[in-house]
Amino acid sequence: MEPHLVVGLGNPGLRYALSPHNIGFLVLDRLAEREGVRISRKDSKALVGCGEIAGTPVLLAKPQTYMNLSGVSVRSLMEKHSVAVDRLIVVYDDHDLPWTALRIRPRGSAAGHHGMESIIGNLGTSEFVRVRLGTNPGSEKADPEFLLKPFRREQRKQLGDLLDYAAQTLASILSEGVEMAMTKFNRRALGIQSEEQ
Repeated sequence: MEPHLVVGLGNPGLRYALSPHNIGFLVLDRLAEREGVRISRKDSKALVGCGEIAGTPVLLAKPQTYMNLSGVSVRSLMEKHSVAVDRLIVVYDDHDLPWTALRIRPRGSAAGHHGMESIIGNLGTSEFVRVRLGTNPGSEKADPEFLLKPFRREQRKQLGDLLDYAAQTLASILSEGVEMAMTKFNRRALGIQSEEQ
């Protein structure tokens, strides 16, 4: 069976470890913990773990290129491991969504996210699954200074539950497919009734 490549986006180093821009890394770590996969092997400018989730072989990858060059690592991994674009899943932060919102999409634009711009540019397509996690606490603009600062105290209290929810989302995509996962796991921010895009 062909493998899935699940990529979490972030920046390497302790300085950024618990910042909103690194939520893709944090989700992948939580998924790996749940599924007994160790993300530690260096491969194609990424830290990679190999395993099986819901009977499907997976590569879990955290590019170490810094966010703006993520596509270099993703393209190299896909070529090396013969991963088709329809078996790529990318999880990352989205400042256009409020904190705790989660949106699965089977395709779409980068919407100004530099990591996604890099991946789309390197692959020459935007036809791959993405899981976006809202990081906007309600007031700040999506400037690098905010995105690279540590999570606020209130966000840290909710972070564990959000990571668990996102890890379940990824497992559902792998086991049931993107359409079913969208039905089950797409959600508005907690406590917000209006629909986000």
